[in-house]
Amino acid sequence: MDKFRMIFQFFQSNQESFMNGICGIMALASTQMYSAFDFNCPCLPHYNLAYGLGILLVPPFILFLLGFVLNNNISMLAEEWRRPQGQRGKDPAVLRYMFCSMAQRAMIAPAVWVSVTLLDGKCVTCAFCTSVPVETLGNASHPRLSPGEIQRVLARIPCKEIYNGQELIANEVAVRYLRCISQALGWCFVLLMTMLAFLVRSLRPCFSQAAFLKSRYWSHYIDIERKLFDETCAEHARSFAKVCIQQFFESMSTDLVATHCHPPRKAPADVGEAAEKLLGITDQSTMNMALKSWHRCKPPLNLQPPALPTGNGWAGEGQPPVHPSTHRRETAAYYSCL
Repeated sequence: MDKFRMIFQFFQSNQESFMNGICGIMALASTQMYSAFDFNCPCLPHYNLAYGLGILLVPPFILFLLGFVLNNNISMLAEEWRRPQGQRGKDPAVLRYMFCSMAQRAMIAPAVWVSVTLLDGKCVTCAFCTSVPVETLGNASHPRLSPGEIQRVLARIPCKEIYNGQELIANEVAVRYLRCISQALGWCFVLLMTMLAFLVRSLRPCFSQAAFLKSRYWSHYIDIERKLFDETCAEHARSFAKVCIQQFFESMSTDLVATHCHPPRKAPADVGEAAEKLLGITDQSTMNMALKSWHRCKPPLNLQPPALPTGNGWAGEGQPPVHPSTHRRETAAYYSCL
């Protein structure tokens, strides 16, 4: 139980670990889905190809889209891409990094499905059973059949219980031939995916490591900023609701005192703390204006203090007189983010 708790805490440590865990679970789920799937080839000339390729390609596409849906960064990417320019510019490199990161994780489950399907060989056997070289593996001259009848006989190769073309080609020979081709394709696909992953992981730092680090940093920053903004909004909503409810009960208490029903009660101290956390935003229109301002013109990523206005303009426009004999006392001001 402690091992599962440690694994769960590792998945919750950051966004990348969480999404890696989700992709791993989806990869395991894809293998379980395929093992539990009841594969039934139609054994008809015009439907085998569509059924086999559909089972091979459609579920990976669904798993790919599901990987994007389960990724929390897809909404963050859409918001960052569609938001107005405002006071903060949008870096295309960061957007590309976020999209590529999500696409790489979303491709894990489809790659596992395709690999398992090809190594099993049922889809390829069903889809290409009519393309078996009868002249090489069978006896095309023995039965006097038309090309259409030969296609109908070959289409029944995946259905061993209804196959009636042993004189044309043995069922075991055709199935083994197609399964060997499918497994060869499966191992080639696994090798190709492994080589691509190796090249991406090993060669990327050799060319654009500095750009990669910047894109990764600001991608993490956008994720953390969004979480902190949501937490701050939730804390403000909690404080707003607490003060609003307290004012409601105080008004009700005043009415009860007027009717001589109950004595007034002292307001709790935590309500005063909640009122301080409102930061002056005490009505709905002001809060809506703050939310719209955050979306339309996010503050620039510059932690320098703003310039102070003077009588002739801003303090940064001119050089104030220097008084070396005057001793200035430096003070530090701390502002609460709550």
